[in-house]
Amino acid sequence: MLMQASKASTSAHVIVIGNEKGGSGKSTVAVHVAISLLKAGHRVATIDLDCRQQTLTRYLENRTAWRARTGLDLEIPVHHCLELGGSVELIANDEFECRQLVATADALEGRIDFMVIDTPGSNSYLARMAHAMADTIITPLNDSLLDLDVLGRFAPSGSDGAGAGHYAGVVRNARRQRRQLDGVDADWIVVRNRLAMLDSRNNRIVADRLRELSMEIGFVPLDGFVERTVYREYFLRGLTALDDVDEKTIGTKPKVSHFAARDEVTRLVQRLKLPVDEKGRRRAANRAAWFGRSDEPLVLDEILSA
Repeated sequence: MLMQASKASTSAHVIVIGNEKGGSGKSTVAVHVAISLLKAGHRVATIDLDCRQQTLTRYLENRTAWRARTGLDLEIPVHHCLELGGSVELIANDEFECRQLVATADALEGRIDFMVIDTPGSNSYLARMAHAMADTIITPLNDSLLDLDVLGRFAPSGSDGAGAGHYAGVVRNARRQRRQLDGVDADWIVVRNRLAMLDSRNNRIVADRLRELSMEIGFVPLDGFVERTVYREYFLRGLTALDDVDEKTIGTKPKVSHFAARDEVTRLVQRLKLPVDEKGRRRAANRAAWFGRSDEPLVLDEILSA
């Protein structure tokens, strides 16, 4: 399958939040990464590729409405939500949606420093294209062996690996494409999400398996967000754990969990080591040069094949 369009060109650092497993907290991670970068003074755009669920879009709509209602100075990124293709032909829908992504990236050129892309929890054509654009891939993963299966398979009798998971194959191919085109190996971070507050045998097993896989297929494992009610409560007002915590902002007296959530979000963002310095700006410039040379039509079968 061919798409007669040039590669989406942008000098921004592209962060893709991806996992084929739904319910892993992708949109929560996406909005917290975006807001943290805005609070650090960077120009940020967010793109919602989940044309059906649109969780990130609704999150930011809630944030905009809460800012208007309260007068709070809440940072909001430039946001784009892609339109769902309406054709009866799947190929036509895929090309329609991918062209939107190309056009959106082109329109943002020179206006932003970071582009945060939230992908659907499925193995979609559009999500694969986004992964091929990424400088940094962040994969939130629920802290369970069931969710770990998308990255790697393990023999039931022990810890020996029994093969890479289907999503790991998608990321491997996307990183290979980047490496072949401009010599850059996209960073891949797997974030253990919805961690239990108390240590358990399951937690230790997941952590051990994740470390084994990280060495085998090449990602950085990090601890993400503990399972806290406050993260779900933030959604209705579009708030994040990084916003000011007081009664006007959150509508109630702050609790210990609000401050604990802020600490773990801050710690995670710092450990992502995003390019916010001069080195990062040079890397973004190199990436822009690469896109400038990409005048040939994309062969999406090669980029998107599992």
